[in-house]
Amino acid sequence: MAVKKSQLYSSLWASCDKLRGGMDASQYKDYILTLLFIKYVSDKYKDDPYGAIAIPKGASFEDLVALKGDKNIGEKIDILIAKLAEANNLTGIIDNAHFNDEAKIGKGDEMVDKLTDLIAIFQKPDLNFKNNRAADDDLIGDAYEYLMKNFATASGKSKGQFYTPAEVSRILATVINISKCKNRKATIYDPACGSGSLLIRAANEAPFPLAIYGQEKDISTAGLAKMNLVLHNKASGEIFADSTFSNPGYKDDNDDTKLRKFDYIVANPPFSMKNWMDGLKEYGRFDDYDEMPPEKNGDYAWLLHIIKSMKNNTGKAAVILPHGVLFRGNAEESIRKNIIDRHLIKGIIGLPANLFYGTGIPACIIVLDKENTANRSGIFMIDASHGFIKDGDKNRLREQDIYKIVTIFNSMTEVSGFSRFVPFAEIIEKNAYNLNIPRYIDSSEKEDLQSIEAHLYGGIPQEDIDNIPHFWNLFPNLKKQMFGEYSKGFYKLLINKDDIHKTICENAEFLKYNKKVNEEFEEWKKFANPILTNLKSTDSNKQVILKLSEEIISKFAKFELLDKYDVYQVLLAYWNEIMNDDVLLIIYDELGYALAKDTYEIKEEPKETKKKKKSSKKEEKPKEPKVIGWEGRLIPKQVVLDTFFINEQKEIQDEETILRQTESELEEFVETNSDDEGYLRDYIKADGKMEQKKITSRISILKKEKKTNKEEYIILSKYSEYDKAVKAQDKKITGLKKSLDENCRKRYDTFTDEEIKNLLVNRKWYKAIQDGIQNLYITVANHLTKRIAELCERYENTLPELTLQLEKQEEIVFEHLNTMGFRI
Repeated sequence: MAVKKSQLYSSLWASCDKLRGGMDASQYKDYILTLLFIKYVSDKYKDDPYGAIAIPKGASFEDLVALKGDKNIGEKIDILIAKLAEANNLTGIIDNAHFNDEAKIGKGDEMVDKLTDLIAIFQKPDLNFKNNRAADDDLIGDAYEYLMKNFATASGKSKGQFYTPAEVSRILATVINISKCKNRKATIYDPACGSGSLLIRAANEAPFPLAIYGQEKDISTAGLAKMNLVLHNKASGEIFADSTFSNPGYKDDNDDTKLRKFDYIVANPPFSMKNWMDGLKEYGRFDDYDEMPPEKNGDYAWLLHIIKSMKNNTGKAAVILPHGVLFRGNAEESIRKNIIDRHLIKGIIGLPANLFYGTGIPACIIVLDKENTANRSGIFMIDASHGFIKDGDKNRLREQDIYKIVTIFNSMTEVSGFSRFVPFAEIIEKNAYNLNIPRYIDSSEKEDLQSIEAHLYGGIPQEDIDNIPHFWNLFPNLKKQMFGEYSKGFYKLLINKDDIHKTICENAEFLKYNKKVNEEFEEWKKFANPILTNLKSTDSNKQVILKLSEEIISKFAKFELLDKYDVYQVLLAYWNEIMNDDVLLIIYDELGYALAKDTYEIKEEPKETKKKKKSSKKEEKPKEPKVIGWEGRLIPKQVVLDTFFINEQKEIQDEETILRQTESELEEFVETNSDDEGYLRDYIKADGKMEQKKITSRISILKKEKKTNKEEYIILSKYSEYDKAVKAQDKKITGLKKSLDENCRKRYDTFTDEEIKNLLVNRKWYKAIQDGIQNLYITVANHLTKRIAELCERYENTLPELTLQLEKQEEIVFEHLNTMGFRI
């Protein structure tokens, strides 16, 4: 059965918990990823004589499992990995994590237990890749990417450089137009490839497999990159482990004093590298320039290495560098002039600050293109520095930010405050080769100027109201309803300030426009229905979302109030979180849509118990995790409840209302009768609970006594009645819930094909997306309300009025001071 990515991810990340404590994330990533690699290649290639990876006898994951509990488990794992590495010419690549390292793993039983538990996690059925039907192995490759991102986050600022955020990688991969490649012999190269994520994402954009080359100085990180290639079904890709400047791994086949040239290059080199000249061998990198890059800053050294490695007349590249390369002087200025004069720069994209794990400084993407340089008349620039979302202590590009950047860049569309084609004449003559983006694009927010006249005499400046974007062209009657003339050039609010939001939302024009939004969504659904109700094993999830997203952008492009990129974000955010998993399950599981009949149990891990000393007695089997609930694999339980069990849910809600009322009465009764003279005070325990047994016993005694204290008997009996009523009601509700739960689960078995598609497509997918778009529309009303209220409050009191109020307050203060004996 297919597994959801989210389930796979959580299992893998849980494995990391076994290693925490003895090492940090920058170290334990090597162990986790090595085990993932062994598990994957064993499942995929064992007993396959033509597999991309050879699995020698004694070096499979099953052989790892056989080592569980072995007192020499660490040493034997190292031997097993060395055998696998040797058989595939991967020595020094996949055997960098030493499982027999007592300083990191622990000694004796600690090492045995830790490694045994670690192997057990990778034994889970969820991690069985033997029957993986995905043509491009996205599941395992994306799982690797997920782990790399988490390792980079956990490693901290100084150790996360091995990973380029996937969102940035996607931009680089797209802006070099690798998707339009027609040369089946084309090559792609990354001279600072880290874990290989950027290189792989770029290669995935090509319409057919490319020859892949990467270089990484750090040996263990180079090993991660090689494993990453294998896990992404690109085992033929080459990774060279050494310094790019002192020993470049790829030289010209006919002249080893020159660098090899590539069709496509992507790179995210370390920023402002200070030791780049250590052992430097030039290989002609600097032949075309009057000056060398600065000795203590390697930014331009990387740029010139990339330019020299691009194929003449056709090579294309995209490199991430700090903003300083755009405007710094001295030697860098001289080199920059040379590059600009040769028309090598096609575009520059300014990115938000704090995107990368190794640094918080803002960076840019420089897009280089040696094709058609003679006809290039300028540089296309984008300022995307304001489009991001906070993600923990880092910033992250949203789906809408990525889409906006790549579509506008590739179409060279000019958007005010965001993008512009800048002629070389303006760069050279007006700005002396300075490429700092703010010189060419003003993306700053306009200052909110205030009116002195309005502060003096009252009213709201017409200009402030009239300049609220788009609204009044669409809703002219709403404007008339809300504003009247105060004086020439100034408005007054005709309604109560507290009624602004209500007036907007109930306005006929506003409601009519919302109806148009819903109608457009219905049109999009007509396009999406044939795709989402006929998913097949031959379909590609990537093509599905590409079609759906392009259509939703097209449908909402004409709406002035709803930003089409915001609508795109609603769809893509839901796709990434939920829908992609669902589509993959339908495509890759043999049951297809029928998988919706299946449910899975939510289990709670058993609590850890102290280990008992070893004895000759037979050890007890570990306890199974406790089942705490269940969910539908494709269709959530709540969707089924809301569709088929509305009355039953209503009955439970009504009974819960009765229970809350009875509990409230009981609480009030206890409070009334538990003061110093109350009959219930002696039955309240330290934790606030009542001692019911003592109360029952006292009632029995009072019944038998000849001189019954009637008041005490009545109070205790009344409490007992309340308590019984609460318990009876609670039991009733528990029974109703249990019955509903059982009936709901049984209902899954009876789903027809039509019901499945209705529940999944209409009631789950479409409803979530439509709710998201409706929230955007509600936000429009909120923004308009906020701006109008802000302007009203700004000019609510004129300066003379405020001065008069101040004078009155001063008089009151002086009177108080005089009364107190002070003379002012």
